[in-house]
Amino acid sequence: MTDHYRETTPLPTGRIALVALFVTALVTAQMTASKLLGFSIPASLPFTGDMLVMPGAALAYALTFFASDCYSELYGPDEAHKMVNVGFAMNFVLLALVYSTIAAPAAPFGSIDPATFERVLGASLDIVVASLLAYVVSQHWDVLVFHRIREWTDGERLWVRNVGSTATSQLLDTFIFVFVGFAVMPALRGGDPQALNALLGLVVGQYVLKLLIAVVDTPFVYAAVGYLRSRGSAAPAPRTAD
Repeated sequence: MTDHYRETTPLPTGRIALVALFVTALVTAQMTASKLLGFSIPASLPFTGDMLVMPGAALAYALTFFASDCYSELYGPDEAHKMVNVGFAMNFVLLALVYSTIAAPAAPFGSIDPATFERVLGASLDIVVASLLAYVVSQHWDVLVFHRIREWTDGERLWVRNVGSTATSQLLDTFIFVFVGFAVMPALRGGDPQALNALLGLVVGQYVLKLLIAVVDTPFVYAAVGYLRSRGSAAPAPRTAD
């Protein structure tokens, strides 16, 4: 057994760290989606006014695209798609653990009210379906666009594929999550214009924040990719994607 472990090629620490960051941010997003955040801004935007409103998941979820783009750049599209699929499976593990904990009997002397625990952690079926659908579509799209841009730029201009892939995939993610997760509201089905404006406000708020993060994290993508290559965590990237 000892000889077997000595002969096995170790997985680079940097690669493990990127997968860990991706999955951690992903499950954190799932857990924080129920809280609505509001950020005051100096200018007024359509539908959202002078406040960006978004689910709490937007902050953590934006980190998944940073990790995904770094991973795509270093290890290629096939490996990036595998990481997305692993993250998708881990969502179901998270949901199974959370709902089994909710269903388990509570101790009579516990300090947390079981109903409060369920209300905070037990997302509605609409939100769960919207979150999973938005995730699997937008993340695979992100990998696809990232490497399509890489081909078009002959492996140059990492910033273009980082911002371009994230900008399009985050738009997909935002529309899918908001309209699948919230469009079933009775007020919206009844054609209430205020409900529709509220949904569009969520779309604008989320997307503006996510796009800003995509631009701001570009230097960090360069830094992470450069560092991991210098440490031997990945081979030098080919000029074009496979």
